[in-house]
Amino acid sequence: MKKTYIYSLLFVFALIFNACTYDFIAEEELPPVDPNVDVLFSTQIQPIFTDKCIACHKPGGEAPDLTAANAYNSIKGMNLVNTATPATSGIYTFPNYQAPTHTWKQYSAAEAQLVLTWIQQGAKNN
Repeated sequence: MKKTYIYSLLFVFALIFNACTYDFIAEEELPPVDPNVDVLFSTQIQPIFTDKCIACHKPGGEAPDLTAANAYNSIKGMNLVNTATPATSGIYTFPNYQAPTHTWKQYSAAEAQLVLTWIQQGAKNN
């Protein structure tokens, strides 16, 4: 009798937890990135680093230094940008939201798309 009661409770809990859906969580709306319009490092890429990265990636902190004064030279100097195969660039893959290897913060889908487009356009210091 006790086993039947326990199995019944487990069955009810399984039904409850398997029935949960979260339809209210919407996919992030990705703004279109026009490949014919330059993505600007100074006004579009650097703010991502400033917002998410410089708590750790600053002078005297973890490399690369992603502060506004040093970010471009730091990521280029550490070979974190590969314009031949942009999707393999470390500055794109390491904090990417889809397969993060970074243990702290990751890019959002929109930020990742912007960083990848910037690399595809030649990763200019503009």
